[in-house]
Amino acid sequence: MSERVFNFSPGPSTLPVEVLELAQQELLNFKDSGMSIMEHSHRGKVYEAVHNETKALLSELLEIPANYEILFLQGGASLQFDMIPLNFISQGGTADYILTGSFAEKAYKEAKKIGDTHVAASTKELNYKRVINQEELQLSEEPVYVHMTSNNTIFGTQFKEFPEVGDVPLVCDMSSDILSRKIDVSKFGLIYAGAQKNLGPSGVTLVIIRKDLLEKVNTNQPSMLRYDIMAENNSLYNTAPTFSIYLVNLVLKWVKENGGINKFEKQNEEKAGFIYEVIDNSNGYYKGHAEKDSRSLMNITFRLPHEDLEKAFIEEGTKLGLVGLKGHRSVGGIRASVYNAMPVEGCKALAKFMVDFQKNNS
Repeated sequence: MSERVFNFSPGPSTLPVEVLELAQQELLNFKDSGMSIMEHSHRGKVYEAVHNETKALLSELLEIPANYEILFLQGGASLQFDMIPLNFISQGGTADYILTGSFAEKAYKEAKKIGDTHVAASTKELNYKRVINQEELQLSEEPVYVHMTSNNTIFGTQFKEFPEVGDVPLVCDMSSDILSRKIDVSKFGLIYAGAQKNLGPSGVTLVIIRKDLLEKVNTNQPSMLRYDIMAENNSLYNTAPTFSIYLVNLVLKWVKENGGINKFEKQNEEKAGFIYEVIDNSNGYYKGHAEKDSRSLMNITFRLPHEDLEKAFIEEGTKLGLVGLKGHRSVGGIRASVYNAMPVEGCKALAKFMVDFQKNNS
């Protein structure tokens, strides 16, 4: 295939062409150093400059307050399912979990192995077709933290407003919508995100943690699992995923150069709107999984009248360069992931294909 396709995969997902081209240009000789950034020591000055610049860019774009620490870790969001309870409830206390999708449920199941947990709210009985309402939230007596997932990639739902939990630290998995819209970081005790959707490639996990929580971690556990040690060492306690962080750096610069988060938020609303409009005007031919007030701007999930049509839809779409559209088995059907790097043209192309496919297969 001579041209790039529109990649609607949920992650690892599409990256900005400009970022890939720049990485290609710098691959063999980074900043006239005579070698690739991948070959530089993680403790050397050349890589250290990239590392610290990436933190500064994140602070600027997300408007992260000074009383937060930025960490670059490994193990994906899945390791955070364990690190969070290991650091904060393994020696006592109860952690509350809000269940709105598969990854929230996985985080809860991991925490149950480590300490006391409580389900504060759940939409599992609805097959996670919406997020929770504030009035559904039932916290335990004195939770150590409340965990939630802001956007549910499999079910195509997203919190438009975040739950109010008082003085309890709100912990949020933002893997699939961080950097896609403006958020108030100060509302959270800890935010974590696998990079492979909006931030960059797989291999690095971002953690933004309020500094007072670093004083409360369980120190009676392996050093590699302690947030305080990672913070004390600027995420360089061990060899960091340097190339992944370098690519995150390039993505952040791309976001900044193209108008920042506010610009991308408006564009993401526009992009998702093209596809949701087709669903809503299809007279039931396309049926969205998520309830309208919980619809995700990042992952759009829908079904066709029967599975044979869904298979044909995926096959024909692939031939047209619209790839990665197969839905997760939990929902079935179609899933279009339209992260920051998905161009407007890709969403327009998918919307047009949907209209044409319905005309030709009704």
